[in-house]
Amino acid sequence: MVAAIARAISEAELCGLARGVFIGHDKIAPMAQIVRDPTMRFSDRVDDYVKYRPRYGRNVVEALSKACALTPDAIVADIGVGTGFSAEPFLENGNRVIGIEPNREMREAGERYLSGYAGFEMREGSAEQSGLADASVDFVLAGQAFHWFDRERARAEFGRILKREGWCVLIWHDRSTEATPFLRAYEEFLHRHAVDYKQVVHRQVANFDVLRAFFAPGAVKLMSIPAEQRFDFDGLRGRLLSSSYVPREGPAAEAMLAELPDLFASYQQGGQVALLYETKIFYGHLTP
Repeated sequence: MVAAIARAISEAELCGLARGVFIGHDKIAPMAQIVRDPTMRFSDRVDDYVKYRPRYGRNVVEALSKACALTPDAIVADIGVGTGFSAEPFLENGNRVIGIEPNREMREAGERYLSGYAGFEMREGSAEQSGLADASVDFVLAGQAFHWFDRERARAEFGRILKREGWCVLIWHDRSTEATPFLRAYEEFLHRHAVDYKQVVHRQVANFDVLRAFFAPGAVKLMSIPAEQRFDFDGLRGRLLSSSYVPREGPAAEAMLAELPDLFASYQQGGQVALLYETKIFYGHLTP
């Protein structure tokens, strides 16, 4: 099992992460102000999302057990639960998980995916209006979702529903863009073909000012766990189409998909290409 490394994040360290999770220090407008309705972006991509997006492993739970004293008795609110990937390791740990999701197609997919877990409950709601009771959960979790929230309203809502000394945990699979020749070429491919990639990529929103302000006056800490996915051509195509920022139909989509076989052929080894990630786990208390 890969060990997670936890540490408090200083301003200097976060600035140094500008080439990774964070880009720059200027505040960026909430996602809802700069892109189309975030609650609807994945409605036509659910099947590809379920098949091709990276999962969260047991190592996430193990890391939080050490850092935050997570036990199977803890109640977890998974905000923006989507298809349920982030909830699954907690359910396997024996936790009760309440999934909050505004998108109907995603809720339906999540209910199907997690139907075998008695401890899971799906509810319609949002980060800003979860519908949960005051001081009712031990952990508020957002997996690959925080960058879609209205941060000020979500901060108030999370603080309301968390129990005293409860934990807020924000997780992203941060895809490497430079570690290999293929990853550099794939990043250039996305910049050529994506609709609003520069605006919605989570690195643009999870910057130093945002994380510092969100967890203030408490500190934000980080754990990082390496991960990867390996794809044949069909898998790479599905992974690409699971992204909300690429076109799915029309001339732009046709041009993108016509170029994809050459990209794959140029970098495949043994019929596969690899996407490399760091699973970044940001955590802290949301004190008033």
